[in-house]
Amino acid sequence: MTDQSATAERVLVVDDEPDIVALVAYHLAKSGYSVSTATSGPEGLAVARRDKPSLVILDLMLPGLSGLEVMEELRGDPATSRIAVLMLTARREESDRIRGLTLGADDYLTKPFSPQELVLRVAAILRRVKGGREDSEDVKQVGPLRIESTAHRVTVDGREVDLTPTEFKLLLLLAERKGRVQPRNLLLEIVWEAAPDIQTRTVDMHVQRLRAKLGAAGDLIETVRGFGYRIKNVSERS
Repeated sequence: MTDQSATAERVLVVDDEPDIVALVAYHLAKSGYSVSTATSGPEGLAVARRDKPSLVILDLMLPGLSGLEVMEELRGDPATSRIAVLMLTARREESDRIRGLTLGADDYLTKPFSPQELVLRVAAILRRVKGGREDSEDVKQVGPLRIESTAHRVTVDGREVDLTPTEFKLLLLLAERKGRVQPRNLLLEIVWEAAPDIQTRTVDMHVQRLRAKLGAAGDLIETVRGFGYRIKNVSERS
């Protein structure tokens, strides 16, 4: 499909069911997005690398490469690692959703789904992306951890850490409220905008992934059992 406008945000739809691709593309285009489509894992990966969309709607069951394999490739490439991903799955097992979130999905939706809800989810994710990039002015330093809000950049002792948009917004929120415990349901409401079927396990998986990416600095994120998370109130570099 072609651009509706030069400034429209681009969304890539990757699904091997032509009816679903056509339906989703129609509703996205109607809402003002520029839409690209692909019907296999390898094609979706190639189009994502070529077009650099703001967001990929990615089915898990794809020929050639699975959606999880495509997402792993996207997250492993610095040129595409910050593209937001909305995962589509016909599987309702929690393990599939957890694996997708672990690999870096920003949200997920199970089939069958409402096209209107999908468009709302896309808008919510892109607001998070934009918010993470444009919010707040300054640099936040927590021990060896440095967060540059306007540049959407995170470093640990000078080493850049590549985060997804949702990971960045979660980390930024915790840093802005340094030393204060943030309940899981509050994090869901602010970071994920309280999508109706998103569960608190989503927060746990993103925190687990954040800690892994931050290395030793991941210990700055403390778990308050039965309640939520906080970043230690550290001002000096350790």
